[in-house]
Amino acid sequence: MSKLPSTPATRLLREQGVAYTEHPYRYEEHGGTRVSARELGVEEHATIKTLVMEDEDREPLVVLMHGDREVSTKALARTIGKKTVQPCKPEVANRHSGYQVGGTSPFGTRKKMPVYLERSILELEKVYINGGSRGFLVGLAPSELVRVLAPVLVDVGIEK
Repeated sequence: MSKLPSTPATRLLREQGVAYTEHPYRYEEHGGTRVSARELGVEEHATIKTLVMEDEDREPLVVLMHGDREVSTKALARTIGKKTVQPCKPEVANRHSGYQVGGTSPFGTRKKMPVYLERSILELEKVYINGGSRGFLVGLAPSELVRVLAPVLVDVGIEK
């Protein structure tokens, strides 16, 4: 296996004293959390997607969601007091986060953005979230997401 990447995400995690494990896997274009969960041998529910979205004013925000769920953009907009929320185009998401789509981590983003965390993620013992590179997840306690990112907890997940 090649050397594990050092990314803005892993540097931030080390700076913050977060205990985490590194999980490289064979990346598949458009495979998403289904592929990463399969490759790591974990439940897709415990693999967390980092979604860069924007409101009607084109202000970016990050949503952390279970891999096996979708975000109800209507419920999210209502929850945060906006008219609309939609996913950013990949090139816009890349610009805001500093990461390539498919390798977006909520840690160490180029631009500071509000983070919204699906509340039920906190019920898990361990989560697997992108470490800042395609084919690279980090495993950590959900409480560390709260400590490092100070997210707003939301209930906007819907079954796929």
